[in-house]
Parts: sequence; structure tokens; C-alpha cells
Amino acid sequence: MSNGIVAKRYALALFELAKENNAIDQFETELTIVKQVFSTNQELFDVFDHPKVSVDNKKTIVKESLAGLSQHVVNTLLILVERHRMSIITDLADHFVSLANEARGTEDATVYSVRPLKENELSSISTVFASKIGKTSLRLQNIVDKSLVGGIKLRIGNRIYDGSVSGKLERIERQLVANRS
Repeated sequence: MSNGIVAKRYALALFELAKENNAIDQFETELTIVKQVFSTNQELFDVFDHPKVSVDNKKTIVKESLAGLSQHVVNTLLILVERHRMSIITDLADHFVSLANEARGTEDATVYSVRPLKENELSSISTVFASKIGKTSLRLQNIVDKSLVGGIKLRIGNRIYDGSVSGKLERIERQLVANRS
């Protein structure tokens, strides 16, 4: 069975537990932290992947290093250690976030702008584009990109809405080249 399918199953099971305990936001935050720890710390990942490190030692590492997390998240990680599936942690976290977003009617998006956007600007972008994609709101991350010249570029999943000056100039250039032919 592929890792993606397995990660989805674990994420769904953990999501159901989160719903039962009204802790979707808490689990999402904790899984995001776990994902960040494992994706930025290759040595830790190598320890969990190493065959000479016993399962009991790996479980001890999880229990001691992640003691501040909820018991359900820690237990899920312990099951992953037992079943030699620690490689799916990042996928599991991503799938959990997707399930949480779907339940809330939100979507994660990235806004690229020439300057940091104010809170009211971000909320109006969220309102306008959320209705376009059939969601109630967007969780926006603002990234400053000086190459845009002006305007904004919005990435929602695999869709890009380009309202930047540089994007408009590129479209005009393509149109001129196409008309010249």
C-alpha cells in the first residue's frame, strides 16, 4: 500500500478523534509542529529510520521529546513507530490540515505582494476569493515579493490568480507576440 493512502487513513482516524474531543485546532497545531520538527531535522528522521535503534528506544524518544502534545497525537506517533511508518508524518500532517480546512470551510492560500499587507486588506482578499472558490474563508499567508512591481498574486492550492503589474505586463507581451505572428 502506498504511503499516501496510509497517511490519509491515519489522518482520517486522528481527525475523527479530534472531532469527538472538539480539538481539531489543537491537533492541527500539534501536527504542524511535529511536521516542522521532522522536516527540518534530518538527523532525527535518520534515527527513526535506522534499523539498529530499537523500537522501544524510538518510542522513548517520542514520549520524552513530544510530552507536551495531546495524548492522541503522541499515541498516533507511537503507533507509527511500532509499524515502521515514521516516513509518512509529513503526509499525515498535510492530510489532517486538509480535513480540518474542509470541516471549517476554509482553504490555505498564499498572497504575494510588494509590501506587507494590512489585516483589513488580507480580510477583504479572503472574503472575495473565498466566495469565488466556494469556501467561507481563506487562511492567508502574506509573502513579500518585490518582483511583482505592484498588485498581488494569490495562490490557492494549484490555482493562481495573478493581479500583479508584472503579470499583466507578461500577458500583454504574449498577446503582442501572438498578434505579430
